Amino acid sequence: MTRIINRLFIEHPRSVDENYFEHFGFALRFSALLFAAAGAALVHALIPCLFEKTASKIIKRLHTRIANRGN
Repeated sequence: MTRIINRLFIEHPRSVDENYFEHFGFALRFSALLFAAAGAALVHALIPCLFEKTASKIIKRLHTRIANRGN
């Protein structure tokens, strides 16, 4: 049983030098920013003069965050 718990909740967060709760917070914020980028892109698709660079700025920021994890 501890092997399953370790696999489900501990291994991956540890691989990026986080505990479960730190990883949970990071993933939750990451998800919220992805939703924001998707919303901005949707609005931009409908009205091109709005949110011209918002989605790409968010994605670049997320890429930087994820590329520097676990180093």
